[in-house]
Amino acid sequence: MRASRLLSLLLLLQNRGRMTAHELAAELEVSVRTVYRDVESLGASGVPVYADRGPAGGYQLLDGYRTRLTGLTGDEAGTLFLAGMPGPAAELGLGSVLAAAELKLRASLPGELADRADRVRERFHLDAPGWFRADEPTPHLATVADAVWRARMIEVRYRRWKAPREVTRTLSPLGVVLKAGRWYLVAGFKERVTAYRVVNILDAELLDEPAHRPADFDLARFWQEWTEQYERGVYRAQATVRMTTEALNRMAYVFPPEMARTARACAGPAGDDGWLTTTVPIESVRHGHIELLKLGAEAEVLDPPELRECFAETARGLSRTYLSTATPSSSSSDSAEPGPLGPGLRVDQSSDE
Repeated sequence: MRASRLLSLLLLLQNRGRMTAHELAAELEVSVRTVYRDVESLGASGVPVYADRGPAGGYQLLDGYRTRLTGLTGDEAGTLFLAGMPGPAAELGLGSVLAAAELKLRASLPGELADRADRVRERFHLDAPGWFRADEPTPHLATVADAVWRARMIEVRYRRWKAPREVTRTLSPLGVVLKAGRWYLVAGFKERVTAYRVVNILDAELLDEPAHRPADFDLARFWQEWTEQYERGVYRAQATVRMTTEALNRMAYVFPPEMARTARACAGPAGDDGWLTTTVPIESVRHGHIELLKLGAEAEVLDPPELRECFAETARGLSRTYLSTATPSSSSSDSAEPGPLGPGLRVDQSSDE
């Protein structure tokens, strides 16, 4: 255990350069006191590690020192191939590069580790996009990725949801993120850092001007904070809804996670008829109308009045469309069942759109 930790500490210093004792302790999940002891052990074994004191100090290796010892285990070798994403790499224009890298890595592994890596590839497959979602057309993804990699400013023509719909922005690219099959560009614009859907980029031009990257910017940390803030901020209103317990259970499969999670958390006790009242977060009246239609006749909006009126108008429209053209067979007692929207009227619940 300690030998593995010493190797990890050595590789951290080799790959990242100067690191403080607190940073090393956090990475290795040990105490700072343990880091001190491990650094002393490395030094005693002949590894040229030294410390710089002061606020900007830390431990680092002597310039030029490299170790060829990696201590790659079978599990680690396998996960390297599991982490390969040929689909996204191809979209970035790196498909052949990834294939070549995997081939070289496979050839460099001893027999047992190579066989283990092959088994992982044969038995595990990663498919990131969600169900019923086609690939997005992202013709400018390669340009965006090139700007990120070369740290160059990029000028984009971007389509957004609010007016004016099309805007031109000169962005300082900081990273590219693949989220549930959707590509995002994380970039700075003036004093603000945010994320842009790559599919909404209508045109992109790489500029000669170097991009500014904050010294303390961490892409993974930014993305986690940004997504949490986005999910909290996107739902600006709420609806009070009466629904069946079956509809509440179905929400987990056909609704965004935050809506389903909040509805379940706020649900009151079900009555003898199997109906309950809960609160559902919504982005707007229009959004709530579209989403809650998925529950069909198993939900009734109680509040706000504007949303309830939308459903009332929908019911009237469906009645005009279906009941006015009903055939005798469709109104017979053996094929029709009364519902909240009228005799024999049912809302198709099979679609997620």
